[in-house]
Amino acid sequence: MNEVMTEKTTEKDSNYNHLEKMSVFDLLHHINTEDKKVPVAIEKILHRIETVVILITQKMREGGRLFYIGAGTSGRLGVLDASELPPTFGLEPGRVIALISGGDAAIRKAVEFAEDDTEAGWNDLKKFDITRKDVVIGIAASGTTPYVLGAMKSCVENEILCIAITCNKNSPLSKVAHYPIEVIVGPEFVTGSTRMKSGTAQKLVLNMISTAVMIQLGKVKGNKMVDMQLTNNKLISRGTKMLMSELDITAEEANRLLLEFGSVRKVLEEKRKSE
Repeated sequence: MNEVMTEKTTEKDSNYNHLEKMSVFDLLHHINTEDKKVPVAIEKILHRIETVVILITQKMREGGRLFYIGAGTSGRLGVLDASELPPTFGLEPGRVIALISGGDAAIRKAVEFAEDDTEAGWNDLKKFDITRKDVVIGIAASGTTPYVLGAMKSCVENEILCIAITCNKNSPLSKVAHYPIEVIVGPEFVTGSTRMKSGTAQKLVLNMISTAVMIQLGKVKGNKMVDMQLTNNKLISRGTKMLMSELDITAEEANRLLLEFGSVRKVLEEKRKSE
């Protein structure tokens, strides 16, 4: 890859030293100071994120799926985002799929050397019969993770749209991807600990992409999650309040309709038909 490890922004020495000698307040203050740099870095690349949202939305409207693939913190963030879309937006299972090196066991505990396998990522994607209709987002703070990089190279060879989210400039992953999203947040507070600013950046970008895509796909009405799954009392209460506001009805009536039809959207559609 001809990479020089010391030139990675994510591996550069922290701007702070002697952390063990700092007071708790100073530690928190400096971490917060560094965290503030993340949204500023993202703001610089909003147009690139906009392009990616448009492309993903088009693919998903045509029946394609969105895949996240990553290792370690990056992989876990992909799993988190993908797992929250069905309950939040009523998205059909299997439309957004997250893969992490080492499999599901790696969500809770690191699997040694799993991310170093250059063939494993593509092999994992092939289990889902991935095609040119789909989109793959490779997530890697360093932009060099073999599991992700190998998968992305194979995707490009198979004409599958590839997007990269990384925190280093001109990384190997960025060079492979069709649309690299580079969030350059600078050195970590604890040198090399990319679970910090880099992880925060990846989380924010994934939130932006998936939420904007879901809105574009019609999963939100006004500012409400009208397709959310009623999987607990909190969400039933939220749906009841939505219907009370939309239809100007009592809590009892709203709750009855919600449980009868199963979602806020279905209630609103039925009411529209009867008018």
